[in-house]
Amino acid sequence: MTDSLASLPFEQLLSRVRACTLCAENLPYGPRPVIQMAESARILVVGQAPGRRVHETGLPFNDPSGDRLRQWMGIGREPFYDERQLAILPMGFCYPGSGKNGDLPPRPECAQAWRSALLQRLPNVAMTLVIGQYAHNWHLANPAGTVTANVQNWRAYWPAQMPMPHPSPRNNLWLRRNPWFEAEVVPALQQRIAGLLNVC
Repeated sequence: MTDSLASLPFEQLLSRVRACTLCAENLPYGPRPVIQMAESARILVVGQAPGRRVHETGLPFNDPSGDRLRQWMGIGREPFYDERQLAILPMGFCYPGSGKNGDLPPRPECAQAWRSALLQRLPNVAMTLVIGQYAHNWHLANPAGTVTANVQNWRAYWPAQMPMPHPSPRNNLWLRRNPWFEAEVVPALQQRIAGLLNVC
């Protein structure tokens, strides 16, 4: 399938992704793929999967996780939602539903069907924010096994990639236990983002 997708015009590929129903029978709220991208994007944000609020609005990271992520990046909503500069391509494109401990993992069908073809259409990306376990396992070379270890090893991936914890409020305990992230990593991230987006 990937070979046939490679020959599609970009807008046609996006239309097919947004109409995807591959795992509809496993989605309690039905399919609604949520991605943001243009071939000119300089930054790629790779999250896990949309939450329920994102599913309802169709806008990626339109929730408290997004508020914290934008704070970490040092930017507001306008540059964040400028697809010409910033692409958002989660590991799963649709809200997978919730379980006992929060949202369920991203469905694997998205990555298998679409990910390689979409990443090939982002030739100008200079930095990828790799957020959470599933994104780490797909995007990082030789991930260390835990999110904490990968984030601690961020300099090994810099400046092309930045392994990050999930910005969800559920991670407040992690942030309290790992104050070095916001003290050391976030300032470096903000400086890099500002340079790529030409924001002050």
